[in-house]
Amino acid sequence: MLKSITCLAIALIPMGYAGAQTTPKAADSKPYAFTKGLVALTGSRYGREAIYTDPLAYQLYSGTLKQPTEGAVFGTDEQGGGIKWMAVTADSLNRLRLRGGFRGNGGAPAGPGVVAGSLRGGIGGGGGYTYLTYPSTRDQIALLTIKGNSNVYVNGELHMGDAYSMGYLHIPVKLKRGLNEFYVRGVMITANLSFPDKPALLSTDDPTLPSIRLGESNASLQGAIVVINTSTTSLSGLQLTSKLSGKTLTTAVPVVPALSSRKVAFMFDGSGISTKGTQSCELTLTQKGKSLDAGTVSIEAVPAGASYSQTFVSQIDGSLQYYAVTPQSSAGTAPSALFLSVHGAGVEASGQARAYKAKDWGNLVAATNRRPRGFNWEDWGRIDALEVLAIAKNRFKPDPQHVYLTGHSMGGHGTWFLGATYPDKWAAIAPCAGYPTLKEYGSADGVIPTTSNDPLEQMLLRAGNQSDVLKLTSNYKPLGIYVLHGDADRTVPVTYARQMRKILGESQPDMSYYEYPGGSHWFGDESVDWKPLFDFFKWHKIAVDSTVNDIDFTTANPGISSTYRWASIEQQMKPLLYSRMQLNRNGKAITGTTTNVSLLKLALNEFAAKTPLTLTLDGTPAIAYTTISAQDTLFLRRENGQWQPTQRPDAAQKGPHRNGTFKEAFNNRMVFVYGTRGTKEENDLNLQKARFDAETWYYRGNGAIDIVADTDYSLPTYAGRGVVLFGNATNNAAWKQLLADCPIQLERNRVRAGDQQWQGDDLAAYFVWPIKGSATTSVAVIGGTGVKGMRAALANQYFAGASGFPDFMIFGLDMVRTGSKGVRMAGFFDNNWKLTPEQYSVNSQKSGRE
Repeated sequence: MLKSITCLAIALIPMGYAGAQTTPKAADSKPYAFTKGLVALTGSRYGREAIYTDPLAYQLYSGTLKQPTEGAVFGTDEQGGGIKWMAVTADSLNRLRLRGGFRGNGGAPAGPGVVAGSLRGGIGGGGGYTYLTYPSTRDQIALLTIKGNSNVYVNGELHMGDAYSMGYLHIPVKLKRGLNEFYVRGVMITANLSFPDKPALLSTDDPTLPSIRLGESNASLQGAIVVINTSTTSLSGLQLTSKLSGKTLTTAVPVVPALSSRKVAFMFDGSGISTKGTQSCELTLTQKGKSLDAGTVSIEAVPAGASYSQTFVSQIDGSLQYYAVTPQSSAGTAPSALFLSVHGAGVEASGQARAYKAKDWGNLVAATNRRPRGFNWEDWGRIDALEVLAIAKNRFKPDPQHVYLTGHSMGGHGTWFLGATYPDKWAAIAPCAGYPTLKEYGSADGVIPTTSNDPLEQMLLRAGNQSDVLKLTSNYKPLGIYVLHGDADRTVPVTYARQMRKILGESQPDMSYYEYPGGSHWFGDESVDWKPLFDFFKWHKIAVDSTVNDIDFTTANPGISSTYRWASIEQQMKPLLYSRMQLNRNGKAITGTTTNVSLLKLALNEFAAKTPLTLTLDGTPAIAYTTISAQDTLFLRRENGQWQPTQRPDAAQKGPHRNGTFKEAFNNRMVFVYGTRGTKEENDLNLQKARFDAETWYYRGNGAIDIVADTDYSLPTYAGRGVVLFGNATNNAAWKQLLADCPIQLERNRVRAGDQQWQGDDLAAYFVWPIKGSATTSVAVIGGTGVKGMRAALANQYFAGASGFPDFMIFGLDMVRTGSKGVRMAGFFDNNWKLTPEQYSVNSQKSGRE
């Protein structure tokens, strides 16, 4: 069983460094702590954007990287000075620390107040690399545990890093006989190797577990832990048996690919537990009846009325997630209220729920954002919040007019964001110590870049518009808003609350604002559990649709948010630019204006059948329409400046059900499909990239992915599931099934997009395409025209919360060195999934027009 890796004070000095130590003993069995290495401040820049620059990665990919030695010059900085490799040694906490006060940040921009920059150079101050070596006496498998890094190249293979120093990311790696090199993106790290003696391990330091609620059945509960495959072949036919208070249950475990890990669900029976407190659950991993490993997890038993955790299967990826509840203190006869609370960075949902005293008029539910840091309540964090909201509504059956949203810090941002994105879901919102937008407040992944004069950069930046709360403030008008912020907050300065008070001051009809005197970022549970806040909630309710005759709603992406009450923005003229509808329903007339809307849907269920209506939009001639039924829905399309009734669009078109952007395909229980029909180097890189993305998804999103070879994939077998395809048409056998009709074609040494074509082995592409025969699922392609191109596609900052990616982007290896100058083409498909010049931009310096 793997619980943690002990740090031993064994010196390690890179080859070429004066005084290099002797080779370790032949029997590598004890954990090995890296205590010496080299650091270069390479200026690598990653962030919440589609572009990254990394001078070291570029040299590694292009075969020009020289083995580091102390004092050797790696390159030049922005001022023209030399970047040198500097020796680092471990401090008392085993951190490989560069002296002189420099603080590492994993190669990511620093925290609050980071200034947004151009896509050409990235954002923030850039990062560095730590170089380590390990001389192995033989070929062997090791577990690598690093804390404080964004990623690591192990003998050239890229793996995820533990950017938040959580300590639970243990990566199986294959060491070769002789010198093994580690290029770690991060400074001030800790790094260790351990040497497993089993083909599979149970890692119990990152469980997902429910509470045992005393007085309930508890006979069929579900938890999840990590299984690590330390062998060079896939492990199948695994079973996980739980034993708790004498009761056992056995669960089949999905396939775990070679040299990888997977978080797997297991069943346990808690019905034998009758006392509160921590309970030990024994777990045994077996294959064909043979025990491979065993471990123990601690499960909390709580009395009735106490806060508790509940697990559920997420439809994002089929993994097990949890939410926490502080139940209502007393049961009433009338439906209760529901409070959704969204936590701050580094906070568990269980801790968030416990910060609130039970209310006598409602249940409080805390979602997870998939991790304590997760996705800033955007992207998959947003979906997690909606999944938990739906589960809570189904379970607690609240009064539909009394649903509220609140959160603290990053959750304060989540409150601003979710409140503006889904204003019809809440009676009132209460951001506490929150920042409104990631365009102004940066965390480990930096800020979202702001503007650019370059048309291609503008196209890339547009993909992040849905995150800019400041452009969505008109959506708050139907809501009550309570703003709570400590006036001495140094983590999220009170200026953010004052900014929103000023912006909303003249337009927001219902807002209460309080600065807690002397309050820091967290001044006790009152930072969230503030009585005036809940009193404010109590006298707010969601109006019923029949009483709402005025609509003012803005969205940047109908695939994220399209509907307010009885009207919906179904399609846009220009994808992901802001769309707005301002409508009035008066008697038998609907009038209003729209911006960037090409298809509008109106629910007419407030009108009886055969009711004649008049609709006037944007000053165009009035439309006469008679309702067909009491549940009628009308679609209106704008063409050539005129609005006309139209049929319900075909599901094959874009719409709220599937609107594109590259990241949309990472949903619907997606499966990773890697190519095996290329050269050995191509095939290895396809699998390595799939494994790297799975590691990242696990670390950032507590997720689990099915990774399958292209030859094992078929549309019927994986019907209804999203796909992420690694490779190209030449080396991935699943390409024809999924992408034969796509206007973007990627193959060995060539990429074609409409009438644009580029050749060479150093080109890459990210793009999305609808899966034929499905109304909701998509395939995302991550591929290159050759090994160099695929390496350019390795970075996966699309998992950074709120990072913007359009429908497609084509770029070269030179992007890793020059930023957006290396992008060939980027943009969006139109509403019929066609390439039209109005919706994309081509680099004029590198046009591929035929």
